[in-house]
Amino acid sequence: MRRNSRKPLPGKASSTAYTEMLKCPLPEKSDLARAVFAPSANVAAMANTNSASSPRSTFLERLSALTTGAPGAALRQGLRGIEKESLRVTRDGALATTPHPRAFGSALTHPLITTDYSEALIELITPADHDVATTLEHLDELHRFAYAHLGDELLWNNSMPGQLPADQEIPIGYYGTSNIGMLKHVYRRGLSLRYGRTMQCIAGIHYNYSLNEDVWRAWAALDGQSATRMVDFQSERYFALIRNFRRTSWLLMYLFGASPALNRQFLRDRPNTLETFDATTRYLPYATSLRMSDLGYTNNPAQAALLPSYDTLDGYLDVLAKAVSEPHPPYEAIGTQRNGEWVQINTNVLQIENEFYSTIRPKRVTQPGERPLHALSSRGVQYIEVRCLDIDPFEPTGISLQTSRFMDAYLLYCTLEDSPLLPRAANEEANENFARITKEGRKPGLTLARDGREVAMQGWAGELLDAIEPVARALDNLHGIDEHVLALDAQRARLADVSLTPSAQVLAIMRERGQSFDAFALDLSESHANYFRSRPLSAEAERKMEALAAKSLEDQARIERDEIGSFDAFVGAYRAYTLNRISV
Repeated sequence: MRRNSRKPLPGKASSTAYTEMLKCPLPEKSDLARAVFAPSANVAAMANTNSASSPRSTFLERLSALTTGAPGAALRQGLRGIEKESLRVTRDGALATTPHPRAFGSALTHPLITTDYSEALIELITPADHDVATTLEHLDELHRFAYAHLGDELLWNNSMPGQLPADQEIPIGYYGTSNIGMLKHVYRRGLSLRYGRTMQCIAGIHYNYSLNEDVWRAWAALDGQSATRMVDFQSERYFALIRNFRRTSWLLMYLFGASPALNRQFLRDRPNTLETFDATTRYLPYATSLRMSDLGYTNNPAQAALLPSYDTLDGYLDVLAKAVSEPHPPYEAIGTQRNGEWVQINTNVLQIENEFYSTIRPKRVTQPGERPLHALSSRGVQYIEVRCLDIDPFEPTGISLQTSRFMDAYLLYCTLEDSPLLPRAANEEANENFARITKEGRKPGLTLARDGREVAMQGWAGELLDAIEPVARALDNLHGIDEHVLALDAQRARLADVSLTPSAQVLAIMRERGQSFDAFALDLSESHANYFRSRPLSAEAERKMEALAAKSLEDQARIERDEIGSFDAFVGAYRAYTLNRISV
């Protein structure tokens, strides 16, 4: 068994705000969501041994056992949360250079509205809920509140940015004068030096998914597992989900990729193979998601070299723990200070864990003053975060209920299906398949590598949809609806007719209307703005949101007022915080 010890952070470093910093660059769930994601008291908080035991029951046996009776009732209590990023832009589509709207509250302490990298990159965070339909209602309400206080600005409803100023003129998120606020800002300065500010203007949808712990108990009983090691079992099963996701998530890029074109300005004269659509637009004819292609974060050498193991929690932690503690020569050449100002937290491969831009993450809600890696190491995996979904430009909130229903069926399939270990060669094969789909996913006759041999993408995708069908039907029976099967049918249609995919529709509309990428995205963003502005919140809902914003400003002011110690000492305490995992 592994037990964990950590060097505690002194004084103010253990505050809730410090915990929020540790969740950069993408915030964890809000306080509301944290409350419902919190583990139940009767689950032992023991370390994860990550035995790679083979499942004893078959896929269909698991599906039947876990979707009926008491386990079925528990399955309905799983949680969904969505984080949606959007750039604030002016009426002509230019990046907004105004500060984070004060009416939104504090980007440092507000549980539902913050910024990601740039001051202009708004992030809307829903509470977690048992039904994704309710989650989407929350997301709709957050958009309606935002538009009530945006003035003439718009939310850019596309994953790729439009026209941008010079790289150094893109504003970095600012979180006030407290040590924790400045640490968040310095972290982003580091990102700008490592990846460029332009890269940080990419936006997406993050889909958070968990199963109720009673489901894991029922599964463990089905497989004859001891109840005393439930945390271990749960983490093993979440990593099995992740392995199946890694093997098959290229399917999501074909079905939901929606960024086949971009403003040429985004390239900043970097070498590329994109084709010319018009004077300002570059594209690839068969691309599904340029956001998730090698034009994104995977093009960074330090990131490209990271390939965590997804076979065990310990193997995953080993790779990331090394990355956050090992200096990287190019970053050492930059240093941490220039002219007496901090420019990055440290010179390691990753400044913090969440700088690793993966398509899916194992997650655990952190305690005050706790690093995400320590939370995983000490208490195991609690939920997963899917990070590869593009913003759907045709949906006002950026994601539809139909997509969400399919995601639930797909992720449950990934959970229940047998999941062999993923050695390095298979891990690299998964990366290559994903990359092919992002740039060539709609290419006729496209093949992918499957266990070392080339197979037709269409055939493999059809097999996957067939395998997901019994899960969709079971979920519909469980919830008394037909929406999961209908969502699956919609994806079958996209597989049969590539013109129905979002990426194909984007290019078709641009051609039909003679629009540049910017004109296309601006038109839809304006249409969505009108949709939200025509549906203001009720007076009561508006008052609640205003009160939440006011409280967040008060919380930030209190943190700044009660500040203890210098920023240098605060950074030193952060850098001294280490994860010590000791075998006993």
